Amino acid sequence: MNLSRGVFSKIKRRLPLILVTSLSLTLFGCDSDSSSGTGYIQLYNLSSTAPDIYLTVDQYDDDDYDDTTYSGISFTGITSRLEYESDTYDIELAWQDEYNSSDLENIYEEQLVVSEDIVKFVVLTGDVRTPEVIDYEFSIRDEDEIEDDSDDEVFNVRLLNMAEDVGSVQLYYSESDESFNEAVLVNQAAYAEMSQNQKLAQDDLIFYITLADSDDVLFESQDISFSYAAEYIMVVRENTGSGTSPFILDILSTSSSTEYSDTNAEAEYRVYNGIVENVLLPDYLGVFDFYLDGIDATAEVSSLAFGEFSESIVSTSGDFSMSLVAPVADTTIVKNHLLSLTENTDTTVFFYLLEEAVDEDGDNDVDENGDGIVDEYEISVNSLVVNNSQSESIYSHQVNIINLIDEDEISDDFSNIKVYFVLSDETISTAGQSVGAVFATPASVQLLNNTYEVYVIGQLESSDVILSSTELVLGESSQDQFLILQKDDSSATGYKMVFANQAG
Repeated sequence: MNLSRGVFSKIKRRLPLILVTSLSLTLFGCDSDSSSGTGYIQLYNLSSTAPDIYLTVDQYDDDDYDDTTYSGISFTGITSRLEYESDTYDIELAWQDEYNSSDLENIYEEQLVVSEDIVKFVVLTGDVRTPEVIDYEFSIRDEDEIEDDSDDEVFNVRLLNMAEDVGSVQLYYSESDESFNEAVLVNQAAYAEMSQNQKLAQDDLIFYITLADSDDVLFESQDISFSYAAEYIMVVRENTGSGTSPFILDILSTSSSTEYSDTNAEAEYRVYNGIVENVLLPDYLGVFDFYLDGIDATAEVSSLAFGEFSESIVSTSGDFSMSLVAPVADTTIVKNHLLSLTENTDTTVFFYLLEEAVDEDGDNDVDENGDGIVDEYEISVNSLVVNNSQSESIYSHQVNIINLIDEDEISDDFSNIKVYFVLSDETISTAGQSVGAVFATPASVQLLNNTYEVYVIGQLESSDVILSSTELVLGESSQDQFLILQKDDSSATGYKMVFANQAG
């Protein structure tokens, strides 16, 4: 019966070490004695603290047993619609707690009934240590309906409210050249409620979110183009970004998820001073003042010393120019570098120095007189803008490697530099987790919680040289990290690595 489509049917919460039993809040749709035919399973990972989640579907048929585990999906990701014969299946949700292992750590197990022409839409939400799993069901469109939708130039929308702490929400839309004053209500939904399907005319649309019985717009999307007779689930969820809007809108198709932030959302940024002192930059004495959109009476960041981060700064989104001033001499050392801030993002700007040999005649000879000394050097101060991870995952963490050691200095001595993350039962040669460190080019690795010995290795002809080493301990309370490589004249090798939280 149509009333069942889009109303949640089950909520299950996992208790530690105990198989979940399901609590039926409402029961609509097909019973377990489904007729023959095919239906679909689709998983949506909405647990912000979870790593990639793996779906396993187990099928028992007389004496035969078959299980299929699908690729892991990250936070806000979805599987495609997985086709299964009408039957009852055991499903498991799990995460990978060891590298390169087929063994998975289960967080949820339950039976799921697949019925003919029905999508079982399974949502994992809440804290991954005590997750909540909600399954919904709705009918697929038949060929006649798909053809009619195409002829009528409409698309299909269901609203799903997964913003737990705000109660009911309302979703509105307007055409791209209109405002909220002209907006039309799509639907209203309480927490964990999925609305019935609606058909909207294909167009470029703006979506708005308010609380129930309120005209205060708490979210406004950018223009979104709908050009096909497709079907979508509009998911309202809590904002995990830097902006003050309480919401993010995920638009789910039958196989992908796209995230939209409030178009008016703020952004955050901070600045890192990685500029080493150099005789060719005599006015710079290891500190700078940072200005946005021109040098005026007040710097956004004052007297930032080498090797330090500024505090995070909240800004409107948009494009800005950056300038640096050496405060003692009042000399501009950087002017009009671009900073582009996207709404709801968190960004770090790394400033660093590049020293290059001068090749005036372009013959690739920088020692024209043959005395073994480079004839001339020139320097430039450069900026590297990096988006910080905003992940809340507790079982794995990103390490983003930022190599600020001068490119010519490295290439003169080493053919390449690599960072190894070595577990207690590994050596550098057997380490499973490593990543190359290219000058001024971010490179990231995702690490499971554990204790690592971290080595920065430079390759010198046939030799591997340890440039720096330290211990890294990652646990559930850890944040995603930057690993910054830079010069350090006080160290034996002349180099060091520094870890810092990506979130300011």
